[in-house]
Amino acid sequence: MDEQELMARVCRGDEAAFARIMGLYKDKIVNYLYQFTGDYQKAVELSQETFLRVYFKAGKYKPIAPLSSWIYAIATNLARTEMKKARKFAQVSLEDVSNRLEPGAFSRDPVDSGLARNLREALDSLHPRYRVPVILKDVEGFSQEEIAQVIHRPVGTVKARISRGREYLKKKLEKAVDAEAVALKSEEIEHGKA
Repeated sequence: MDEQELMARVCRGDEAAFARIMGLYKDKIVNYLYQFTGDYQKAVELSQETFLRVYFKAGKYKPIAPLSSWIYAIATNLARTEMKKARKFAQVSLEDVSNRLEPGAFSRDPVDSGLARNLREALDSLHPRYRVPVILKDVEGFSQEEIAQVIHRPVGTVKARISRGREYLKKKLEKAVDAEAVALKSEEIEHGKA
């Protein structure tokens, strides 16, 4: 059964069809939202809200675009709204504060390699205008045309944003690599290995 037929059945209240759609997209949407927000718990919450909207607004889906574009557009809009709220009301958890005050809290996480950490920091600092197209293209594998449908912009704009976003990430990662090389060299000099 194709996705348009599944959506037609969802419009008629078929929960099994909705469950199949969720099965197809749930993990992808959670991963996408995690890349967007950097917070797994928030990504799960936003994905749940995304699928609630898919279910209750199924009648608004127009089969001219792929179902994936419509679902990603809903997820993107929810994530953007959440990020705006987060900037307005910056929160710090007590757990984060206590972790920062403990001895050794500044040691590196052995699970998080330097590249992964630097990439996450670079993505987090990338403006959502560029972050969304870069993640959709390079992480999720969308075509530029599909991204244009998700973010409601012309293909030329999508191409430009992907290019600018990649260039920004490249510069950020080069700076991080240079900074780590300087830090390693300083450590070697300090320990008499130079």
